[in-house]
Amino acid sequence: MSFYFRQRWIDERLRYNESHGIDVIELDTKIMENIWVPDVYFVNEKQATMHDVTVPNKMMYLYPNGLVLYSARISGVFSCMMNLQKYPLDRQICSLRLESYAHSAKNLVVRWKSPAVEFSPTLQLPQFEIEKNHPSICDTLYMGINYSCILLDIHLRRNHGYYITQIYVPSALVVVLSWVNFWLTVDAVPARISLGLLTVLTTTTQSTSFFSNLQKVSYIKALDVWLAMCMLFVFAALLEFAYVNVTYRVTNRRKSIQDLPMFIHKNGDARFDSIFSEETEEKSHKIPHQTRNQQCGNKRTGVLGSLYSKEREKARNIDRISRIAFPVTFLVFNIVYWCVYFLWEPTHEPKTS
Repeated sequence: MSFYFRQRWIDERLRYNESHGIDVIELDTKIMENIWVPDVYFVNEKQATMHDVTVPNKMMYLYPNGLVLYSARISGVFSCMMNLQKYPLDRQICSLRLESYAHSAKNLVVRWKSPAVEFSPTLQLPQFEIEKNHPSICDTLYMGINYSCILLDIHLRRNHGYYITQIYVPSALVVVLSWVNFWLTVDAVPARISLGLLTVLTTTTQSTSFFSNLQKVSYIKALDVWLAMCMLFVFAALLEFAYVNVTYRVTNRRKSIQDLPMFIHKNGDARFDSIFSEETEEKSHKIPHQTRNQQCGNKRTGVLGSLYSKEREKARNIDRISRIAFPVTFLVFNIVYWCVYFLWEPTHEPKTS
């Protein structure tokens, strides 16, 4: 970020007589090099520079009582410890910590002057919105020596618009798309397999692309929970189709065996016509008993047909139940998810820089 860093202090050695009508002196950059400046530094600074285009971007004013006003334009990268448990529904507090490097609190005291911070009215962040800032004092002890320190906490709220349109809505639509399987006929195997695999692969691709540019952490984030549940719903829809399809195919296979012609042999055993070859049939001296075949066939058709009809209806009922159970369960999950992550605040603070 870029900002103007302003300091003021009194150096009694720089007092001058105001009788000549000079109430303030603007010092040249070359003269600034000979003026004492407090050795204040940013504790959590990772990289920072002072601007020199087209001239050094700093100024210094000197007043008759020895008051010195110093301002410099600085751009820097600062570390911010974040808690990502609620990401991307989170709020963060990023801090700027300033203290003297070499002087103890006996010789140099650093304090805020109100207003401590002023933000540009045109300032906009791509992912966050600044809620408030809180300046404070953070004097600390190093090796038994007290050092003066000031702290600025900037409270940030992550903007949800991008994540809702790019993550939550697309993944929810994929889950809804997987429910189309429940409305297709049981014997539409190619269509149901293609749709099931498509939704699973799409959810996996979404998860991989979202996490590729995200900081790796050891704890579970809100986004992890959402994508894991979406994957669970999509995979459950695929398993439901597998169970229904197996039940339906077994019923069809049994029905095809039931429809084979049956003959009664001399020894009284029943045999299905497709099991024997023509040569075997000739040697076995088949004796068709039309009356007995009709009676047995009628009994088998009545009993087995009723059983197969129930099993087929069972497979269809699973689809009917899933049409209601999956949407209702997903709706309940959404209610719990959004209520928990909007109202819950982490009790412990795992931090990630």
